[in-house]
Amino acid sequence: MAKQFLYTYARVNTKNSFNTQFITFNTDKTHTCYFAKKIAVSKNKKGKKNISEKHLKQAKLAISVIVKALGNDAYLNKLFPLLEEEFSQELLHAALKELEAKGKLAIKPKGKLEIPVEQEVFSEREKHKPNTYRGTLDLLKSGAGYVIIEGRDQDVFIPPRFINGANHGDEVLVALAPGHKRKPEGKIIEIVKRSQESFVGTLFIHRTHAFVQPEGQRVSFNIIIPLEKTQGFEAGKKVIARIVDWNDTGRHPVGEIVEIVAGITEADTEMKLILVQNGFHIGFPKNVLHEARSIPQTVPQKEIDKRLDMRDVLTFTIDPIDAKDFDDAISYQELENGNIEIGIHIADVSHYVLEGSAMDKEAEQRATSVYLPDRVCPMLPEEISNIICSLRPNEDKLTFSTIFEFTRNCEMKNVTIAKTVIHSNRRFTYEQAQEILEKKQGEYADELLMVHKIANHIRKKRFGKGAIAFEKDEVRFRLDENGKPLELYVKHRKESNLLIEDLMLLSNETIARFGSKVMKERKKYPFVYRVHDKPDAGKLAQFATVAARFGYQIAFDEDDPKQISATLNTMLQKVAGRPEQNLLEQMAIRSMAKATYTTKNIGHYGLAMEFYTHFTSPIRRYPDVLVHRLVHELLTNQAVSIEVDDLEARCKLSSQMERKAMDAEREAIRYKQVEYLLDKIGNEYEGIITGVIARGIFVEMKGLLCEGMANTDRMGDDDFVFDEVQIMLKGRKTGKKYTLGQPVHVRVVDATLATRKIDLELITEDER
Repeated sequence: MAKQFLYTYARVNTKNSFNTQFITFNTDKTHTCYFAKKIAVSKNKKGKKNISEKHLKQAKLAISVIVKALGNDAYLNKLFPLLEEEFSQELLHAALKELEAKGKLAIKPKGKLEIPVEQEVFSEREKHKPNTYRGTLDLLKSGAGYVIIEGRDQDVFIPPRFINGANHGDEVLVALAPGHKRKPEGKIIEIVKRSQESFVGTLFIHRTHAFVQPEGQRVSFNIIIPLEKTQGFEAGKKVIARIVDWNDTGRHPVGEIVEIVAGITEADTEMKLILVQNGFHIGFPKNVLHEARSIPQTVPQKEIDKRLDMRDVLTFTIDPIDAKDFDDAISYQELENGNIEIGIHIADVSHYVLEGSAMDKEAEQRATSVYLPDRVCPMLPEEISNIICSLRPNEDKLTFSTIFEFTRNCEMKNVTIAKTVIHSNRRFTYEQAQEILEKKQGEYADELLMVHKIANHIRKKRFGKGAIAFEKDEVRFRLDENGKPLELYVKHRKESNLLIEDLMLLSNETIARFGSKVMKERKKYPFVYRVHDKPDAGKLAQFATVAARFGYQIAFDEDDPKQISATLNTMLQKVAGRPEQNLLEQMAIRSMAKATYTTKNIGHYGLAMEFYTHFTSPIRRYPDVLVHRLVHELLTNQAVSIEVDDLEARCKLSSQMERKAMDAEREAIRYKQVEYLLDKIGNEYEGIITGVIARGIFVEMKGLLCEGMANTDRMGDDDFVFDEVQIMLKGRKTGKKYTLGQPVHVRVVDATLATRKIDLELITEDER
């Protein structure tokens, strides 16, 4: 019978304070392997030997990497020669001991080393028990986390030992532990969907192994990079690594280096980091690029013959001045009966991006393009988004169109949905189109003015039905060649913007009505909707309370949706141009439900539409591509190509990625705002209080839409007390009160890029 394997440490102290250490393991052959090495050991005041946590961590990682790399050949007698040049014997023994104690390494008979597979294996039956839920993991710095489950008031606490390789933002399956009714606890039993595949980190290359150490306090693993895939890369450099194999435990995933993060500036690097940390890929895989580049850029006559040819009809685009992906165009012509025909033509992306192709799979995972102040992270490769599908002037392009016939009194008579081919005659920027609308002269002025008249009529009808007029201003930057913000300004929407928006809303609503009608006729035919639920009554009540502090006395009837929207519209009109406008608009928006994609139609509350979808931006939104495919199948009487559950899953992923894109855009704007203020320390601004806490006040600076914080020690010589009910700070000495919406003057004290914080100092009346 084989003897039980033992590994032991022997320490023989000598006069010169060196240690000789050895490790033995016994087998049925009574074989002993001996490794010895003299090393210097530092001592603390009590004479105990010190091993730095940093070096211990490196040794543990090295052991794990080598054991995984050796596989079935992982034995102690092979491990030590590989690592003894980089690590001392004492350090290796300490690392082995800790790995074994934590269950991350098993030492078997004959010195065989194994990385244990998860001890618990959950059956499919257990995954469907009543106490099992699907949710999103919010991972804490401590290693524990909370799973946020839709429909449950309380989040589920997950101790570190039950995280089971999941990462922050992952969609997981969690089993609730018995008891803990007041504070539910559970364990993660399955990772349904990883939230992030790419990571920014530092590359380490050793003689025997390489890995990337990701940035971020909520990333608890390192990414193993096979040595042969590190050629051409330099150790110590910051890189982007993409996971190619998560392993069963997710403890030491295997990855590949996508690119070196070698931005021109620190800000350029930070923009890439923001994208990656929110789950977006910087570059495209080679197979996706190859697929995009293999598509001919000219439209073949064979395809033109299959479509409604509208190349002879006046067509133009209206887009931002810096736009490159033109995914919508407007056509205009007067019919023989005196009516006006307006075509809304959308790039036919689905003709080129086929279901299941490499481009399609990548687009599905990205779900949306992300627009940062100095760049775009596109959903599709540039060959598709900026060339083949972009509706550039003086080029034949394939489109999917909704074509409307209106009387000169703006009454709609007919609608046509068709695959078309167009030829744009002119590209307008929003500014150019606006100038023509204001001056009523210029190229195609008559046509633009008529389209504007019809769009205005459409808008008035929508608001008459109860649509809410959120006109949120947007922060924009004028940047130099290196992306440094030279000017910060607020973009206001004008008639040219609204014209395009109204026509796109009309097209989206028309397509949703068509899809819903056919779905009912054919039964169980799935369709994608963009839905927006009614606002929460509690949030509306909170909003009314805050609005009252500014003198706006409003009341909401939760049983009358039209009354709610009318009340909001009236109040939003009253606050326009006032200091409290942005604060109250933001609070009104937060009182609303979030719009999402789904196959279950409940209508769109904010737009007051019973049927609504997204059809008009397939270059930058994946749900629009799905809708194009579904509409094509409906028009051609094809059998359904996708099951409703699969379609719903894609809708859910698109909704999640949309929220991540919004987070990334907000983070990037905040970074640029802080960067803009770096050389404006000491500048003074008018502001309005947007938040009050015990430590101080948050102030939004006028004209910048930028928020900073003034701590109580920078609010004058007073001792402030926080009133939670009134959400107010009150000075004990002066009785001075600071509350939401109050106008104040502030001075910029500091702006820190690393934390994206802006520190302010309150300028009291005595100082002015």
